[in-house]
Amino acid sequence: MAMNASMEEFEALLNESLEMDTPDEGSVVKGKVIAIEAGQAIIDVGYKMEGRVDLKEFANPGEAPDLAVGDEVEVFLRSAENARGEAVISREMARREEAWDRLEKAYADDARVDGAIFGRVKG
Repeated sequence: MAMNASMEEFEALLNESLEMDTPDEGSVVKGKVIAIEAGQAIIDVGYKMEGRVDLKEFANPGEAPDLAVGDEVEVFLRSAENARGEAVISREMARREEAWDRLEKAYADDARVDGAIFGRVKG
């Protein structure tokens, strides 16, 4: 009987640690560039997950991407796993989240915001 109880406790602890260690899908996570190949950066986002992001997502318009193996980057975790077993991540979406957070804070502080106009929408 004592063995069963300890096994149940172990299982409960294991489930708790697995839930705790998994990042939320739809959130920005920190990752480390572990390789650059075929126009993509392979990024380890921890939690035994890695994903690929096109290098162009790291470049400013009209510039070459400034990225090297070992760099720490923030990426948006869209999904923990795709058909190839890789995390689905996006640098572009992380940038948008970051910009939105900055705008919300500036609005709350009644601060001025500088930016570049890159498009126009009718209406």
